[in-house]
Amino acid sequence: MARQGVFQYAAIDRVRYGSPFQEAIAAESAKIGAERIFLLASRTLLRESDCLDRLTDTLGDRLVGSYDQIGAHTPRIAVVEAANLAREADADLIVTLGGGSVTDGGKMVVLCLANGVSDAADLDRYFTQISDDGTAEQPDLATPRIRMVTVPTTLSAGEFNHTAGCTDTKRRLKQSYRHRLLAPLTIILDPALTVHTPEWLWLSTGIRAVDHAVEDLCSRNPLSYVDGAAIHALKLLSGGLRRVKADPSDLDARLDCQTGAWLSMTGAMAGVTKGASHGIGHVLGGTANVPHGYTSCVMLPNVLRYNEPDNAARQKMVSDALERPEEAAADIIRALVTTLDLPTTLRDVGVSPDQLDDIAHNAMGDRWIHTNPRKITSPDQVREILDLAW
Repeated sequence: MARQGVFQYAAIDRVRYGSPFQEAIAAESAKIGAERIFLLASRTLLRESDCLDRLTDTLGDRLVGSYDQIGAHTPRIAVVEAANLAREADADLIVTLGGGSVTDGGKMVVLCLANGVSDAADLDRYFTQISDDGTAEQPDLATPRIRMVTVPTTLSAGEFNHTAGCTDTKRRLKQSYRHRLLAPLTIILDPALTVHTPEWLWLSTGIRAVDHAVEDLCSRNPLSYVDGAAIHALKLLSGGLRRVKADPSDLDARLDCQTGAWLSMTGAMAGVTKGASHGIGHVLGGTANVPHGYTSCVMLPNVLRYNEPDNAARQKMVSDALERPEEAAADIIRALVTTLDLPTTLRDVGVSPDQLDDIAHNAMGDRWIHTNPRKITSPDQVREILDLAW
């Protein structure tokens, strides 16, 4: 019997690339008739660049408010506070300007506005719960009426899917929220804006995009369409990241990185399952406060080593894509991370030995642990991977 499946494209209307961000935002808001725009932006951009002035000059009184307090890993309290401000401003469009935490913050504001969430505790009703066997229980969410336009300034590429990560800081646990219309209506890629992104953040989130592509190629349920996108993503990212490292002003290299990150998310639309690098990475963020990009720098090579007995042929595709066919994929990825002067161990990113058991336990609540190519059924196996990364 022929293979069967369904590929569902994300509810993203357009990707604009190469234009100045303020002009692209103005064009997109006019296209959908938005008159009351609420901005979520990274603190660094608002305080250390002229981007808010440029946006204000372009939008005028259509910009009805802004918020710059979305911290790393998108804390619940911050997104609810932003949503309450957007509701008070009677916003009809959310615009985000910043990295992955701000992008997820925009998705969460969209969710809060649609579901009447005004207090952080209300979010307990809406996150995706994962059972011990990996089965997901998805709560009903109201259909968002107000959508989002996003301008990403990092490469983690979460803007290309409809899932938001949001951290319950009281329980030190990052949770997932999903609805098809949490995906942005439009994504704007402006490489010139990304020169304000700190080098470590740009490069490490580039490795996060590499992680997307690698775990798609190495997935339990690969898809040829996704394989092609992932292979080209790896070529663009590996070359582009090195070129930006050598010359931070190289806008062509930055756009190659952005395009590679875009391609790296093809598997997210196709339902191609990820593995333990993503699963552990989510928990390292929420439980140990490790930045997204750094989680992939540390975990991806070690997850590849752990999985190699079960998926050596798929890992060979990674080596081929990176034009080093005789070398192990784990070694190639680690070498790339090292070349970019990024961390390679859990010690390097501030994880303490007494956190490892909690991380291993919490990881069992992430859906991607249960779809790892080498089957994981207990925290002890997660701990084995963490020990490799120590």
